[in-house]
Amino acid sequence: MEPFVSSFQNKIDKKGRVSVPAAFRSIVVANGLNQIFCYSALDVPAVEAGGKPLLTKIYQLLEDLPPYSEERDILSTALFGGSENLKIDNDGRIILPEAMREHAKITDHVTFVGMGDKFRIWSPQIFEEYMAEARIKAISHRKLFADAHKKSM
Repeated sequence: MEPFVSSFQNKIDKKGRVSVPAAFRSIVVANGLNQIFCYSALDVPAVEAGGKPLLTKIYQLLEDLPPYSEERDILSTALFGGSENLKIDNDGRIILPEAMREHAKITDHVTFVGMGDKFRIWSPQIFEEYMAEARIKAISHRKLFADAHKKSM
C-alpha cells in the first residue's frame, strides 16, 4: 500500500466542500473505494481519514479487546458512532460534515497531513502549532532513545 505522505492546503467552501489532494485520492481509489472513511480525532482537534487500511486497523484494534467489554464498547462507539463515509465526487471533492468542521475548528482552509496509513484534516493554524510541538517532542524522544541505546551497549 502506498503511504499517505506530505501535507497540502486547500480552500473549503461554505457548504463544506473541499478538494482531496490528488495524491491522497489516488491511494484511496487504488484500494477500491470512491469514498473516504472519516471521524473526529479522539486526541486532537482534527479529522482522521483514510480508506480500507485504516478501517482494517480499527477492526484489528477492536478484535484485540474482549467482546462486550466496556473498553471495546467505548472505543467502538467513539470511532464508529460519529464516523462518516464521505463520497468523492467527480471533481475530487468531499463534503466535510459540519460537526467534524466544528471539532477541528475548520473555517475557510484545511490542511491535509499524511500519516502513513491514514491522514488528518486540520485547521491550518492549529496544525502549524501542533507541528511545532511535534518537532520538539520528536527531537526529545530521539535523544531519549539514543541515550537508552547507549546504556544498553
